[in-house]
Amino acid sequence: MKPIIEEITLEGHIIDSWSLPRVWDRIMDHGGEFELVEIRVGKQKEETSFAHMKIFTDTVAEMDALLEALTELGAVVVSPGDVKTEAAPRDGALPDDFYSSTNLPTQVRLGGRWVDAANTEMDLAIVIDRAQNTAAMIPMTDVKQGDAVVVGHDGIRVQPLERSRDKEIFSFMNADVSSERPKRLVIAQVAREMRATRARGGKILFVGGPAIVHSGAAPYLARLIRAGYIQVLFSGNALAVHDCEAAIFGTSLGVALRTGQPVEGGHRHHMRAINMIRRAGSLRQAVAQGILKSGIMYEAVNAQIEMTLAGSVRDDGPLPDVVTDMMAVQKQMRAAVRGVELALMVSTMLHSIATGNMLPAWVKTVAVDINPAVVTKLADRGTFQALGLVTDAELFLRELAEELETKTE
Repeated sequence: MKPIIEEITLEGHIIDSWSLPRVWDRIMDHGGEFELVEIRVGKQKEETSFAHMKIFTDTVAEMDALLEALTELGAVVVSPGDVKTEAAPRDGALPDDFYSSTNLPTQVRLGGRWVDAANTEMDLAIVIDRAQNTAAMIPMTDVKQGDAVVVGHDGIRVQPLERSRDKEIFSFMNADVSSERPKRLVIAQVAREMRATRARGGKILFVGGPAIVHSGAAPYLARLIRAGYIQVLFSGNALAVHDCEAAIFGTSLGVALRTGQPVEGGHRHHMRAINMIRRAGSLRQAVAQGILKSGIMYEAVNAQIEMTLAGSVRDDGPLPDVVTDMMAVQKQMRAAVRGVELALMVSTMLHSIATGNMLPAWVKTVAVDINPAVVTKLADRGTFQALGLVTDAELFLRELAEELETKTE
């Protein structure tokens, strides 16, 4: 056997959720070896299983990399001690061996007891408050000099999601990407989940791009907001600008939405719309003054939903409601996603990836784009729970709005 040895355990529904075979694959992919010390298989649906194994690598560096990969799958390093910490060397910086979090439920061992790490999100540090006996995931930029930052892999337990035993589209390990899904059936199930989420008072997040307006789908999203199905909206300057253009001039990128024909001088419409909103002072003031009388922004303002419009270097204007400080945008989005149970991401790659990075893995997520590469990239960046639907934004939102309006609770 290889000279560097560690022991790990796995517990839960580790077989039917594929956690155990994935751990074995990960060990071999990293050039390691394993020896199964003990395995107990649950014989009833409610019974959990348990596996204890030794893992072997050639070097300490290889073992560290392997343990980091295995903790993401729920493996717990067998050690009697508490989680280890080191002081942050300065504001906004971490110790060299800091533990980088996943979007799965995570616990750390403090005083011999397992404690939940709050604010679950991928790629954050875990900071310990020993006086309060608490742990929280914190962005690197928010860490202060002297904070007790978790390092290494001892005393950390990640809880992988279990595959649902119910036959539904959000079943764990079923979130693959396909252009051949029966779209009407999938959309009907998404609508059913939206109704259930609204009925229990859960939050639904919508992340959208400007193609929603260009494709003529804006009225359907406006209907969803008006009906109370959207509580949080993330987008950029472009969606808001072209929605305002459509509401004021009836065009998007200078093309008449009713006829699909270019309008003379229409290429200036989006700039005129931006100027009108800036003169009013804000989207809310534009609604109050009667400048905006319809559209996505109009309904979002009237419904008083949480809305974050993130700016970029390419923005025209931008609108006064657009946040151009990216650190401020991150904080605003992190606050808004707390309590979100369902996320719909439609026709926007960058905003979808950014939002996906902030969502815990248990948030049911639907990613819709006409380009399958966009949907695949979201999963590749860590949002593995995302259900990918390759279709046009207008078709998806039209079918979804009609499904929600035609079906009774």
